[in-house]
Amino acid sequence: MNDAPIILFDGVCHLCAGSVQFVIKRDPHKRFRFARLQSKVAQQILAEQQAGDMGLDSVILIHNGKLYRKSRAVLHIALLLRRAWPMMGVFLLVPRFIADPVYDFIGQHRYQWFGKKASCWLPESAQHWRFLDVDEHLE
Repeated sequence: MNDAPIILFDGVCHLCAGSVQFVIKRDPHKRFRFARLQSKVAQQILAEQQAGDMGLDSVILIHNGKLYRKSRAVLHIALLLRRAWPMMGVFLLVPRFIADPVYDFIGQHRYQWFGKKASCWLPESAQHWRFLDVDEHLE
């Protein structure tokens, strides 16, 4: 599991939870692990990465000892998926000063456009083992 890519996400965001479900469906080797940013586990992982408080405004990918956030996290996640999704990696050529503001715009409107859950999303029981924070009770 040490080499498994870990995705940290906003557990109350419908868009974020939907994105995690999207990844799960396209991860046939079940490599990805997940944790909600609201969890103690996620905060511990971020502390180990010396990332400080990242807030809830970005999906975070930790893979091969590197931490990716915002647009870079999304694109590196796509590189690890099956079928045509790795072709999204071509957008890594777009500089962060262009890509991250687009990511931020979507992020600033995600609750308005996609909604917000009253409490953190929980995966179906068949997927619990992939979630590092499944034992935490989050509100």
